[in-house]
Amino acid sequence: MAGMSLEDLDVLLVRLGSTAGLRAAEEELELALRRAGARVYAVRAERPRPVRTMALTDLTWAYAARRAAHELLTARRPPRAVIYSTVTAALLWRRPGAIVFDSPAAANRPGRHGVWQRPLERRRLREAPLLLPSSVGALAEASAALGGTLDTARAFVLPVPIAPAESDEHSAPPPLDPETNGHPATARPERDVDALTYAANPSKKGLDRVLDAWRRARRPGERLVVAGIDRERLRELGYAVPDEDVHVVGMLRPEEYRTVLRRARVFVCAPRREEYGLAQLEALAEGCQLVTAPAPGGYVALPLARTLDPRLVGEDLADGLRAALDTPRADYASRAAELMAPYTTDAVDRLVAEELLPRLLEAREI
Repeated sequence: MAGMSLEDLDVLLVRLGSTAGLRAAEEELELALRRAGARVYAVRAERPRPVRTMALTDLTWAYAARRAAHELLTARRPPRAVIYSTVTAALLWRRPGAIVFDSPAAANRPGRHGVWQRPLERRRLREAPLLLPSSVGALAEASAALGGTLDTARAFVLPVPIAPAESDEHSAPPPLDPETNGHPATARPERDVDALTYAANPSKKGLDRVLDAWRRARRPGERLVVAGIDRERLRELGYAVPDEDVHVVGMLRPEEYRTVLRRARVFVCAPRREEYGLAQLEALAEGCQLVTAPAPGGYVALPLARTLDPRLVGEDLADGLRAALDTPRADYASRAAELMAPYTTDAVDRLVAEELLPRLLEAREI
């Protein structure tokens, strides 16, 4: 392989696509690789049937990723480099490759939930030619999983970029006004949404804590918007969601969701664990104040939120909500934009072109 140039580098990206957030991150990585000049072959695991335990769920997804990559990896001329979009996608690999991850199983699969994943994960982390954690926290967790023996020379942080919001001037904003009876409003006011939360996984995202804080903090006329899940599903999961001050909008299209963010004064969340926190970073990118509680995991937005306004970060979400709604800091949005600079598409594109592709090439030539 001596003398190979970046123009000769073709990459197989093995995408898992198990969640909406992961699909978005995988799409952004694929686009960044293409913009950097790589020839990219992307395959996605076919969603397996639901199973009862987390350990079995990971097993079925790992097999699905292996099957998706089989044809290209066994071809007469397979791609020169492989990137697995998660540790799960790499667990049953046919060939070593770079691993992108926001958390190792050692951190987010405790006890019986990671009984087979954790030991195999340690092998894969040691065998991978390149490790691409999405945050400093994820890198630290991977190093801890290996007993502190991780060779950082073959690892570097590759953030998930916050893609620019797509706008469609012909589309109406999402239905947030209860008087429209579910039909889109005809105007798009500025910051007319008091608070917004995203609860596609309500238990993990701490929706119960958010609703409790909202009940204690809200004043007459103020409304909380819950996105990512519909009211019927919340009822099935046992959440008592009041009608008078909480508006549940379900799963919105990405451009609709970003429109709501631009209308929101506050984004509030209390995750029990946060591997990355894409929704929180999107909120900051749209100039929305972030009210949140500390959580284990990579949680990239947490130190940013503390820097922007420490009053809004703490276990008492109700106090944070009132501070954000009553006495917002005038320069919050402009300072948030400065802190978000490393997470823009342009910044991550530079990392992919200047760091990732040369390291993939170097790893392949060794």
